[in-house]
Amino acid sequence: MNQPSLHTVLTHTPSWVFVVFIILLVLGYQQSRNRTVGRGRLLLLPVAMLGLSFYGVASSFGLELLSCLAWALGVGAVASLFSQRLKASVQPGPAGTFLVQGSWWPLALMMAIFFIKYVTGYALARNLAIAFQPWFIGAVSLSLGILSGAFFARAGAALHARSEGGSHA
Repeated sequence: MNQPSLHTVLTHTPSWVFVVFIILLVLGYQQSRNRTVGRGRLLLLPVAMLGLSFYGVASSFGLELLSCLAWALGVGAVASLFSQRLKASVQPGPAGTFLVQGSWWPLALMMAIFFIKYVTGYALARNLAIAFQPWFIGAVSLSLGILSGAFFARAGAALHARSEGGSHA
């Protein structure tokens, strides 16, 4: 089987994919800076990443038990394991706000999600046999769940700290 060159792959990639890539780069850069945000803004990125990663799983593999269960397992495991460890990165601020410590990790997570989805889309578009293997479906779904769960863990830690009555003086 003749494998296409990288140039061929990129020239056959829809232009909206490059727009999404640029948007993720900008959002990731914004996450690298310390900032004060309200509850809605704190939850926006985690909820968006959860939704997009689940949509990615469902659109790639359908609403099958294996893909949905692997995704949910990834989200739940990371959210429960790391929410306490991430408390220091987001602290309650004044008047219902949150002080978010800048980090490059969100950019790394977004890029990982993007490239997993890109490679999966490529495998499905080329109708490669690997894309239909249960281990591949499970691994991709679990990976997307883990990565998006990391966003949710950070926001969950902040909301938990706020509900405990913590405040920043």
